Amino acid sequence: MVHQKPDEVTADETSISTQPPSYNLFQAPPVYKVGYPQKKNLTTEFTNTLRETFFHDNPLKQYKDQSASTKFKMGLQFLFPVFDWGRTYNLSKLKESSFVPPLIYAAMGSSRDIAIGPVAVVSLLIGSLLQNEVDHEKNKEEYLRLAFTATFFAGITQAALGFLRLGFLIEFLSHAAIVGFMGGAAITIALQQLKYVLGIRNFTKETDIVSVMESVWGSVHHGWNWQTVVISFAFLAFLLLAKYIGKKNKKYFWVPAIAPITSVILATLFVYLFRADKYGVQIVNNIKKGINPSSVHMIYFTGPFVTKGFKIGVVCGMIGLTEAVAIGRTFAAVKGYQLDGNKEMVALGTMNVVGSMTSCYIATGNYISEQSFSDIRYFRKYCAETCSFSRSAVNFMAECRTPVSNVVMSMVVLLTLLVITPLFKYTPNAILGSIIISAVIGLVDYEAAILIWKVDKMDFIACMGAFFGVVFKSVEIGLLIAVSISFAKILLQVTRPRTALLGNLPGTTIYRNTDQYPDARHVPGVVIMRVDSAIYFSNSNYIQERILRWLTDEEEKVKAEGLSKINFLIVEMSPVIDIDTSGIHALEDLHKNLQKRGIQLLLSNPGSIVIEKLQSSKLTEHIGSNHIFLTVADAVRFCTSKSMQEP
Repeated sequence: MVHQKPDEVTADETSISTQPPSYNLFQAPPVYKVGYPQKKNLTTEFTNTLRETFFHDNPLKQYKDQSASTKFKMGLQFLFPVFDWGRTYNLSKLKESSFVPPLIYAAMGSSRDIAIGPVAVVSLLIGSLLQNEVDHEKNKEEYLRLAFTATFFAGITQAALGFLRLGFLIEFLSHAAIVGFMGGAAITIALQQLKYVLGIRNFTKETDIVSVMESVWGSVHHGWNWQTVVISFAFLAFLLLAKYIGKKNKKYFWVPAIAPITSVILATLFVYLFRADKYGVQIVNNIKKGINPSSVHMIYFTGPFVTKGFKIGVVCGMIGLTEAVAIGRTFAAVKGYQLDGNKEMVALGTMNVVGSMTSCYIATGNYISEQSFSDIRYFRKYCAETCSFSRSAVNFMAECRTPVSNVVMSMVVLLTLLVITPLFKYTPNAILGSIIISAVIGLVDYEAAILIWKVDKMDFIACMGAFFGVVFKSVEIGLLIAVSISFAKILLQVTRPRTALLGNLPGTTIYRNTDQYPDARHVPGVVIMRVDSAIYFSNSNYIQERILRWLTDEEEKVKAEGLSKINFLIVEMSPVIDIDTSGIHALEDLHKNLQKRGIQLLLSNPGSIVIEKLQSSKLTEHIGSNHIFLTVADAVRFCTSKSMQEP
């Protein structure tokens, strides 16, 4: 009697996996054979594949067996979570709200903790990319229009990725590359602040470290302002001390949170009372107050700037998504709730599309107008310093339970724009530069880089490539290097998968990698190989050649030691999750090559998809169905019995 066993059983398990009620440990183990799946409808199979690819979380399941009215309400709650948490919101929760982002995210966003706003890296990236296209000092209006156009297309990109459920695309930028990119961007941002910290008026427009340091040291005798230097370093020390206090004792998390605005107030009062601006200390000057004006008419929908805005928007939008979704998932995991990445993308995208029409740039609510752009760009940088993760951390520590924190901060920002902006006239640029420097220091995650080095050297190369690309060249070059190395790693892993030589652990029917388990013994007359990857057109030839090289090496070793001739090659296929036509042809060529050398090919534990394709291609007939086994142990038993039968 032949017992059937599910194909997911791995080859390294013993044959005694499921014991019949009458099974006795002292009896011979039952023999299982590879199960062949039933024929499937190709259309159904293709539909299932698409569903698993794009709708693996089955978002429509909750609507099943619901009335039309209930489905409508659930649909509104899905698109606008405010209809869900808003029903149970009360004043007792209001006191726990913290601060930040736009009202749109409060209505559509699903994260309870994330604070959407200007992010240092994205601010630097969009500023750098825009400057490459238009000089903001010579063509302020075109610069603004291109900024709003880029923001519009960033929002379109983000929302489209969410609606089409293509959020997995942002994950192609590896964690290691992001660590390097963020660190390099932090250094670049800090270097750019030296202009304000040292009071240098004629400063390079380049962002690389060489150009910046040449500009700094070239101005040391006539360009530095000592009053500005004193203000900068005094408040920088204060900000770093506040950070240290907050890090040392979590009860004082609010200290580093209020330190920046405290510094701005104190520095502004100092400059106003002592009129330090008359001694060369650069100040913000007048900022036009009022709410954000409409900027719909400033977005380019035709002409050559549309293409430029689209390219900038796509890049910045993807980077913004990567950071926002990563931050949201981090806090969601800590608090134990699920975050729908695709919904987040739709919320972020919608927010940026609307923002582009109300004088905002990517993921921010800053007021930018043509009349005050040259002054407000400093406040843009000031807002950018309170990096989204830092603000989200404050929300988290303040135990925010709903996105109402975003509404509260929106009201505060509105009040600031309408009433308070004139009070910042005497704010020194030096304090804004100091705030930014103190904030971006934390983005240089050297501990993560050390860990990456210990875990994966290829990841470390990606990390350092991104870091040095940003620091020594530009943000876009660093980003390009990061993406290129990440893709190179993927291609390398796909085209050059690992293979292993297996041996038997004494006293068991378990077969393991001989490099990992030195005690694993080779079976006389048999070579056992494991392929640790799907077999596709990109790696099929390599896998075939690698198996033959292993076999040749073993044959030479056998000949040198005078051992039994190799008559069988077992390919353990449990890690082979899929195979295409090129892979099937490679196995067919391998089988023919082995036949010429008098060696029989045997397969062990192919999965359901693989065995189905091997059967459809008739390869199982060429190899022989009696040469396909459930486990390596079964295949070895077959080889041993065959060897004993030979004269």
